[in-house]
Amino acid sequence: MGASLPPKEANLFKLIVKSYETKQYKKGIKAADSILKKFPNHGETLSMKGLTLNCMDRKAEAYELVRLGLKNDLKSHVCWHVYGLLYRSDREYREAIKCYRNALRIDPENIEILRDLSLLQTQMRDLAGFVETRQQLLTLKANHRMNWIGFAVSHHLNSNGAKAIDILEAYEGTLEEDYPPDNERIEHGEMLLYKISVMEECGFLERAVEELHRKESKIVDKLAYKEQQVSLLVKLGRFEEGEKLYKVLLSMNPDNYRYYEGLQRCLGLYIENGHYSSDESERLEAVYKSLAQQYNRSSAVKRIPLDFLSGGKFRLAADNYIRPLLTKGVPSLFSDLSSLYDFPAKADILEQLTLELEHSIKTSGCFPGSSEKELPSTLMWILFYLAQHYDRRGYYDTALKKIDEAIEHTPTVIDLYSVKSRILKHAGDSQAAAALADEARCLDLADRYVNSDCVKRMLQADQVALAEKTALLFTKDGDQQNTLYDMQCMWYELASGESYFRQGDLGRALKKFLAVEKHYSDITEDQFDFHSYCLRKMTLRTYVQMLKFQDRLHSHSYFRKAAAGAIRCYLKLYDTPSKSAAEEDDELLKLLPSQKKKLRQKQRKAELRAKKEAEEKNEEPTTSGAPKSGKRQVKPVDPDPHGEKLLQVEDPLVEATKFLQLLQKHSPDSLETHMLSFEVNMRKNKILLALQAVKHLVRLDTDNPDTHRCLIRFFYKVGSMPAPVTDSEKLIWNVLDAERENFSQLHEKSLVEANKIFFEKYKDSLMHRAAAAEMLNVLEPSKKAEATKLIEDSANCSPTIEAPGPLRKLKLKECIMVHKLLEGVFYDNDAASRWKAQCAEYFPYSTYFEGRVSSVSPSSAYHQTKKHPENGTKLRWEKLIAERIKQKDGFRL
Repeated sequence: MGASLPPKEANLFKLIVKSYETKQYKKGIKAADSILKKFPNHGETLSMKGLTLNCMDRKAEAYELVRLGLKNDLKSHVCWHVYGLLYRSDREYREAIKCYRNALRIDPENIEILRDLSLLQTQMRDLAGFVETRQQLLTLKANHRMNWIGFAVSHHLNSNGAKAIDILEAYEGTLEEDYPPDNERIEHGEMLLYKISVMEECGFLERAVEELHRKESKIVDKLAYKEQQVSLLVKLGRFEEGEKLYKVLLSMNPDNYRYYEGLQRCLGLYIENGHYSSDESERLEAVYKSLAQQYNRSSAVKRIPLDFLSGGKFRLAADNYIRPLLTKGVPSLFSDLSSLYDFPAKADILEQLTLELEHSIKTSGCFPGSSEKELPSTLMWILFYLAQHYDRRGYYDTALKKIDEAIEHTPTVIDLYSVKSRILKHAGDSQAAAALADEARCLDLADRYVNSDCVKRMLQADQVALAEKTALLFTKDGDQQNTLYDMQCMWYELASGESYFRQGDLGRALKKFLAVEKHYSDITEDQFDFHSYCLRKMTLRTYVQMLKFQDRLHSHSYFRKAAAGAIRCYLKLYDTPSKSAAEEDDELLKLLPSQKKKLRQKQRKAELRAKKEAEEKNEEPTTSGAPKSGKRQVKPVDPDPHGEKLLQVEDPLVEATKFLQLLQKHSPDSLETHMLSFEVNMRKNKILLALQAVKHLVRLDTDNPDTHRCLIRFFYKVGSMPAPVTDSEKLIWNVLDAERENFSQLHEKSLVEANKIFFEKYKDSLMHRAAAAEMLNVLEPSKKAEATKLIEDSANCSPTIEAPGPLRKLKLKECIMVHKLLEGVFYDNDAASRWKAQCAEYFPYSTYFEGRVSSVSPSSAYHQTKKHPENGTKLRWEKLIAERIKQKDGFRL
């Protein structure tokens, strides 16, 4: 570097490089300018100055200088390397790889460039190139441990585990017998565990066990050693040894559920679905009784039997499990037992058991069969559990009575208000739920979780502005506009985007959904820093797991929700496009001169106000001055706060397709992915792609009502298409005819007959009836009244609000969807009104259906509390404290 310069300037060039590495950018710029005064066309100096300016956020100047430097010295590997670094900083990895390759053509043995190239190849998953580059690095510097490890990892990632093992063993052959020294024992042990895990992955199980025993003394992490050993023993079928080892692991951590599962596998008593025979249950019961005697303080050994016991044994075990937790006051008890509610018989037993405990505490102050007096708080926790129990089973009236009784008993427990808020949300009153959540928040203003729960309830009630203000209470002072975005608070952005979508504000909804997508891109980029770090620190097993996690990152539920939300926004934008500028001008011409003047004044004032707010946010003084790095501390101002520019797309379906392709790649087993694919491709008239989506839907869930809708809609559209003319159209037509016979629902049946059979098969389900009715309206528009009747008849056979049974028959969400169907698809306002009236009786707390006790009703408790604040929490609390102090019953805050 700087070889063509005189000694003085060559030393200055070295100073530029050192200043760049130590982030002393101003010093580096000064040195570069000194060289350029004498040698203004020196390419490497121009490139290094550009790279330094890039670190000072002066990208335009940086690119200009680097390109000029490259132009002046096209055969300099430094110029090409710097150009690659510039592209890498902007995440243009493919362009950066091209630059690195050009640099290596000039200097093929440059270790620094080869190392940078290998990092980019890992990032881009160019595994074949990664192997090649790592081999070159090892050839050039075989005495460096990191090069051996990197070469092995490259082969492992390239699905050649056997070669990776050979490389690691060859590396061990270069070491002395007394290796490693004390300061490298942990790293060496990690390398050995990584090698054994690769052996396990390749199926060399016996060899892995032998290697594990041989290298035991060199492995520092003894817990990982035992877990690796037991994993190998179980795979080899050596269950007796595995059983002994799992018992050793349980003695180290008796609350680890994975160890209990492994022990059951060794005993041949593990079934995925949890359905055990009576003999298996008895054997498991004996095993856990023995374990409970050994680990009497373990909660896992008491909780796990509840999953396989039944009847009287389940009742006894549940009683022994929940009593101490109720006495102790564990708020998460219901969450712990919630999986048992998938079995109605167990849910019934839990209800009977808890009601007996409640009755006994109220009458005697003791648990049944006990003479020991319980604390006053025990009753409150029983009521707390019962409220959640009835909420889960859909009995909202009873749930609210229980939670109100608990609040009356002890009005200072925040969890009570949070649960009441959740019950009201499930019952359909999102406004009252938000009010209760805010009441809970006010009881402890320093609790971030309760604050977040309140924000979530506000967003569900479409109170976005209030939710944002509440969320910002826990952010740092200063630029609060972008704080939640910088924190990657995705649950907030998703809930906010869904709220905006419900309100019809597509611009802001899109902005929130795209923000989540950007977070996932950032997470993908964040892995870059670990490619060299993990090889250096030898955290190889975790590193490989991280790479595999990154490969399936976009299958995460948050990304799926964001992508689906963005697609729905684009579909709605396509179906109801925003007005063009020409249309707005035409409307403006129709106004009177005075109206035009008022409108222009209003627009001008709004623009000035927005500009002033942006300037005020941007003018915050900085007393600390400029940082040493030379970077400018400019606060970013959002140029499109309302997402209006996002709506100005030429073709919304093209934008929707970008997200759809990601969903199809990473979430192919999600029903929603293929439903959205069907909707997009039907609008694009991509018939074969729409057929592909229908086939995926039928494969995943043939009985789903949305699958039936898509199937009937597709072939109805195909039947209404004009006869084929061109050869390609005839080919498509032949494919469609052949594929239709492959659908069992349509085999030798007309669409009307298939729809009728579907209805008869699933007539007890509201959503299936609605799907059949909607398709009847599509296939035979003259039978609209009959289709409407199919839906309305489903409400006549529904039970009352507190009907007996494990679950309510009708679900609020489904009833809302049916009402929107009647109103927005059938355009039958009378039927929609009748349905709304029926649902208002069935869901009295629902604000959507304006139920009699919902917050939109003037006679509701929500309105009474707002009118009479003296009935609120504070006064109830003060009165109760006064009564308890007066009675001297030991009440404690």
